[in-house]
Amino acid sequence: MKTDKKKLAAAIAAVYAHLSTTGQAGYAPSATEPAQAQTLLPQVPAMPLNIWGMSGRQTQMQANSMMQWRAFK
Repeated sequence: MKTDKKKLAAAIAAVYAHLSTTGQAGYAPSATEPAQAQTLLPQVPAMPLNIWGMSGRQTQMQANSMMQWRAFK
């Protein structure tokens, strides 16, 4: 039991030390900061949905599974 408590205390201390050294402990963007600064990840434009491509891939996968089931004799 003592080792579990020691491991837990060490893990909590490590996380706290990491957060305090990186300066992210308790960080919350305020309303005075620009909206662009609040987005932490860059916005990647979404690719258009290709329904025909998805349908073709689904058909190929279904045919492959039918061959594995030996449905065609």
